[in-house]
Amino acid sequence: MAIDFNHTILPARDSAASAKFLAEMLGLPAPRRWGPFQMVTTENGANLDYMDTGGEIRPQHYAFLVSEAEFDEIFGRIRERDLPYWADPGRTQPGEINHHDGGRGVYFEDPNGHLLEIITRQYGSGGWNP
Repeated sequence: MAIDFNHTILPARDSAASAKFLAEMLGLPAPRRWGPFQMVTTENGANLDYMDTGGEIRPQHYAFLVSEAEFDEIFGRIRERDLPYWADPGRTQPGEINHHDGGRGVYFEDPNGHLLEIITRQYGSGGWNP
């Protein structure tokens, strides 16, 4: 039996604005509403479902594997919007990207503080192991 990741729920202060941000940044189709969720669907059919919450938001980490060309496009949008970005999840390398496994990676935040990551190579695929 094949098991595929289907969806996750991301708490948001404004689910519509947050889902729109993610879709625009990643160059994905516009979000669609389903029940209380604003759903962003990736190319492999997985959904990131933003849901409004009035409570505390504990930021989570979400990583996306992209092509070199997509990295250039997304990184261009990060820079166009003058968003802070980092080479590492600890945010100790501001304004830098990483080159793990011979690829490129960068971290940035969504409007709720969730840490988004784009990478061009699967971790471990090029022998990099910190």
